[in-house]
Amino acid sequence: MICVPLVSSSREELERDLHEAARAADVVEFRLDYLAGARPRELLPLSRLPAIFTCRRRSDGGRWEGRESDRLALLQEAVDAGAPYVDVEVDAAAGLRRRPPTRTIISYHNFEETPEDLEDVYARVASLHPDVAKVVTTARDILDNLRLFRLLQRASLPTIAFAMGERGLVSRVLTPKFGGYLTFASLRRGAESAPGQPTAEELHSLYRYRQISARTAVFGVIGNPIGHSLSPHIHNAAFRQAGLDAVYLPFLVDDVVKFLQGFAAIPVAGYSVTLPHKVAVMSALDEVEPMAREIGAVNTVVSRDGRLFGSNTDCAAAVGALVSALGDRPGDRSPLAGKSVVLLGAGGAARALAYGLRREGALLTILNRTAAKAEELARPLGSQWGGLEGLAQSRCDVLINTTSVGMHPRVEESIVPPAALRPGMVVFEAVYNPMKTRLLREAEAAGCLTVSGVDWFVEQAALQFETWTGRSAPRRLMRDIVVATLAEREAERSRTSGAT
Repeated sequence: MICVPLVSSSREELERDLHEAARAADVVEFRLDYLAGARPRELLPLSRLPAIFTCRRRSDGGRWEGRESDRLALLQEAVDAGAPYVDVEVDAAAGLRRRPPTRTIISYHNFEETPEDLEDVYARVASLHPDVAKVVTTARDILDNLRLFRLLQRASLPTIAFAMGERGLVSRVLTPKFGGYLTFASLRRGAESAPGQPTAEELHSLYRYRQISARTAVFGVIGNPIGHSLSPHIHNAAFRQAGLDAVYLPFLVDDVVKFLQGFAAIPVAGYSVTLPHKVAVMSALDEVEPMAREIGAVNTVVSRDGRLFGSNTDCAAAVGALVSALGDRPGDRSPLAGKSVVLLGAGGAARALAYGLRREGALLTILNRTAAKAEELARPLGSQWGGLEGLAQSRCDVLINTTSVGMHPRVEESIVPPAALRPGMVVFEAVYNPMKTRLLREAEAAGCLTVSGVDWFVEQAALQFETWTGRSAPRRLMRDIVVATLAEREAERSRTSGAT
């Protein structure tokens, strides 16, 4: 089930939100700490959905600052009025007189961490004999989610358990896979009642929450940061079109080796790997394809019979985008052969491109903020290298940016001085969010031929989908999703900046 908390501050807003929630939720939560002077007896008839009544103190993430006796009196009024549910904290439960038909949720909230004694916390809640136990913590590490999953699997009574914060999103979405009673979602952005709460629309449209079950296959993208990633949008849409019982999630990961070891317990069927883990992930895999091993970076992982296999789709996707931009040549000779190419960056994406460019016969120079890293990548390939200070004087046929400079939210930054751009040059931008970075805008103004990171991103994702599923990827759908989502985000940024 999906519960939408109503954080309205007026009766008018509440009635509007109730109408909206009726289309998106299974349960609503009346937050009495938001509605000054509200009486449960008056609110109860307003909702067509089952309602939870609660009133959170400041210490529990709420707004109530009045007397504790008055707060408990409000919750008692909800019980006496026959509310479907009343939620009371574990330390205050003794002050509530319970009676049917109201079901009592006894809850524990921790806004600092997921405590080591999580099982003891649950035992304390369960010892009070709630109708529904609720344990909500804060994920300081992605592995905290696993402890909450185990808690749900071992629960002795109906249980709500998930983690707050960006690292806890997966526990909110995967609640039905592990038998959780419900999850919480806001009506809209800005109406969250707790950190990391997705919207009901995201649960429905992006993650297909109602279709998730114990059998649902789990995929995801590993990165840090990860909130900007469009991978969940395109892969979940592709799974939906293919009729696959699968969900794709963003995993905000600090230590990729520990993460893969821990999440083998779910298990996860496949991963995309993005910054900064494309190199480090290799040490956690059982097998790496020869090309990815030579590149020295993996962006795709698939689980087969409990073993993790790594590959690289960045190389083929990026080279394909460049070849398309340059146009075919007669015969077997690549259009990149003999072209002077300057590659900016020395991370996982740069490794994939450098390998592919040399294989195509390009004359490659790698420039990086730290020249030693550029040398480390370039020397085995027989390529030139240097620091970024030489960029303004360089003259090349193709310029490729694989750094994150220009990526949202630093959208007005560019690593390339305008003097380095000239008519006829091909400029390839790996950043895809925003669709048109400052580098691409300045390159177009200088008369360059530009290649957007969107094309690369969609193709590498399509190849990942095919690796995981053995099916042809819906490339047109995936590209349409990327373009539409980016346009929506850019419009939202414009509205936000215009309002400030």
